[in-house]
Amino acid sequence: MNKKLLAVIFGAGLMLAACGGGNDEANDNDTAADTDTAPTNETASVDAEKIVSSKCISCHGGNLEGQGNFPALNDVGSRLSEDEILNVIENGRGAMPAGLVTGEEAQAVAAWLAAKK
Repeated sequence: MNKKLLAVIFGAGLMLAACGGGNDEANDNDTAADTDTAPTNETASVDAEKIVSSKCISCHGGNLEGQGNFPALNDVGSRLSEDEILNVIENGRGAMPAGLVTGEEAQAVAAWLAAKK
């Protein structure tokens, strides 16, 4: 009896997971309204702040204030130019490995960080 109940619950969960979401048309309509005003932290449809939040805050801190051996980035634009920041992102420096962010995303993050003064 317990195995059957467990199988039914598992099967129902699997069905809900497979069939849930997927209303892409509604999401497309929502984003169309958001394109009237371009956020200041996006460069060519790349959300630099979101990339920094997912890739950088684990070492540099939630407010980019720096932690441990990792430097603060909340004023990095006053110390480094955009090109220098891009160089660090692409090639790494110290404990930071190269290539955490690449291409257009790296350029957008460098521009966003360069504005931090």
